[in-house]
Amino acid sequence: MSLAVSILGLAFLILIHEAGHFFVARAVGMSPRKFYLGFPPAIAKVSRKGIEYGIGAIPLGGYVKIPGMHRPAPSDVDVHLGREVERKPELAGPAERLKRQLAEGDMETARGELAAMESRLPSSRGIAELRDGLGADAYWRQRTWKKVAVIFAGPATNLVLSIVLFTVLLMGDSFRVGVALAANDDGTVTTRIDEVLEGSPAAAAGIRAGDRVVALNGRRVTGAGLLDGIRDAEGAPVTLTIARDGERITVGPVTPERIGGRNVLEATGRSLEVTWDVTKRIVAFFPGLVQGKGADQVSSPIGIAEASSNALDEGFSEFLAVLGLISLSLALLNLLPLLPLDGGHIAFSIVEGLRGRSLGREVYERVSMVGIVIVLFLFAIGLSNDIGRISG
Repeated sequence: MSLAVSILGLAFLILIHEAGHFFVARAVGMSPRKFYLGFPPAIAKVSRKGIEYGIGAIPLGGYVKIPGMHRPAPSDVDVHLGREVERKPELAGPAERLKRQLAEGDMETARGELAAMESRLPSSRGIAELRDGLGADAYWRQRTWKKVAVIFAGPATNLVLSIVLFTVLLMGDSFRVGVALAANDDGTVTTRIDEVLEGSPAAAAGIRAGDRVVALNGRRVTGAGLLDGIRDAEGAPVTLTIARDGERITVGPVTPERIGGRNVLEATGRSLEVTWDVTKRIVAFFPGLVQGKGADQVSSPIGIAEASSNALDEGFSEFLAVLGLISLSLALLNLLPLLPLDGGHIAFSIVEGLRGRSLGREVYERVSMVGIVIVLFLFAIGLSNDIGRISG
């Protein structure tokens, strides 16, 4: 059950990402053609004001179709109308004229030629695709700031959600013994005590910086498990087993102190600090990965679903915290300047704005191939790590 909930949580993160694209596109005058819960093919669908809303058969995330993401190219005529031309040879002449007009950049004449062809192919999906690409609301025709706003809205929505989730969690009551735990390079907390707060229960019990917590109430724990155990004790005394100078020492009972919930402003401020700190760690991870460091920390969707499922087993607060971290990671990953990621589209939009004209479809396709190879490479590493971990 927890795995199903965690998968739905991941699907929700992708859905709101697409919702960001959808609503901003509508706000700036680019009317999306489709908005789906899940991916097509459709189980159910309905059209309202020229937009098709539906539920897709693949229940992962969402799907938004924005018209004319790329400037129509002559090759698009063959892709979208090739079969119709084969069935109706009389369309060969208009199709060749349409390709020539697209190659010359004569979009207005091309629209007229396409309209004439549409009268012979009234229900052609290929005609509709080309018409969207030549329309006034096509993405590639828009001003640079509009294109950047629409694409950035997806990662921005994930970023805002992570801040909101962290804020909600920070507004709740919590308990502490007054220690700060050291962290690994990937940001995961360890059981080694980095600092002991003066006047805290830990300080009163004789715990020192450099100690390593082996067990909580007689049970071995990880860094995250230690923090969870103290919180779950809800103020009840706990006993810690400490490793110090090659010896094991039992400390306790230590009574955690209650920390009152923060107000909205305080929690939001602290949430922004946490978000910034995690962002720096994630950004620093990528250069290390290029140097061959940290590859064992990459996970595929399988590992991510497993981690969120494990967090849900420990408690709903842990699940929300992990969901916030995944949402933040999703935002940052999508902002990498690689096609077909959002960051790649933003970079290309800026380049096109500086050039004053659109780049050709072939440029997009070549650069996209590089991005796809890199993304698939990361996926393969993550999948290998997950399979190795699951198989023991």
